[in-house]
Amino acid sequence: MLVQTSLGLRTIVQRLHIIPPAIWLSALWLAALFAISLAADLLTPTDALISNLRMRLHPPVLFGGAFDHILGTDQLGRDMLSRLIISIKTSMSIAFLGTVIGAVLGTTLGLVAGAVRGIADDFIMMLVDVQAALPFIIVAMASIAFFGNTFWLFVAVVGVFGWERYARIARGMTLAAREEGYAVATSHIGGGPVRVYVLHILPNIASALIVAFTLNFPETLLLETTLSFLGLGVQPPQTSLGTMLGEGREYLVNAWWIAVIPGVVVALASLSTSLIGDWLRDVLDPKIKGKR
Repeated sequence: MLVQTSLGLRTIVQRLHIIPPAIWLSALWLAALFAISLAADLLTPTDALISNLRMRLHPPVLFGGAFDHILGTDQLGRDMLSRLIISIKTSMSIAFLGTVIGAVLGTTLGLVAGAVRGIADDFIMMLVDVQAALPFIIVAMASIAFFGNTFWLFVAVVGVFGWERYARIARGMTLAAREEGYAVATSHIGGGPVRVYVLHILPNIASALIVAFTLNFPETLLLETTLSFLGLGVQPPQTSLGTMLGEGREYLVNAWWIAVIPGVVVALASLSTSLIGDWLRDVLDPKIKGKR
């Protein structure tokens, strides 16, 4: 469990100034991916759905391909660069929305459990234990197979992943924070429960929740990639990084770029977010860094 450490704003700013090069590179890579996601429709050189069988399996330009298709073409002659840009938009959107859903759900339930206690606390923590014990990918596959597969249903299924992490953190830190002087003083001068927990306790546990968000995001991205790779995620004509990986697995020998290029994007995105999450945890809670 993450332990909240009170740090002055000046101390945090001073620590932010000492940013390792790896964190800068990770932040730039993630910023580029989100920028591509926002401007995907403007950046695609051609329509990602247009097929040209006469141009199928052309390699990237660095490996003898033509400049018309910088990253080559796939098994149907579709432009790899255009499909990669659209896939980045789809995967990053699903992973981000799913992580936000999990964070909001888990934080809300954690705050309720820490504030109400009693039966509500026991019930919520039972749900947390059940969620943590279940192999979520099996649950996701069963849910999609039972309810059908639409984009927003897929986002909702992915969003349920990892909420128990936020619930545990929010509950534990709420129990600790509610005993602090500022929370007690606010309640004594007439501050209602909503004001105490939303305006006072939540901001003081936000740093731990932000770290949890950065650590949960790559896991959600990998979950989306895995489900799409298995054909249970994004469905044609839409495409995602997992879809591209699934389509390219049959061409690893003679057209490796179909699977390798999106695979590298997923790996670097997950690594970058994890590095930033670990660094933020060390900055916001130096006690953890000292224990490692």
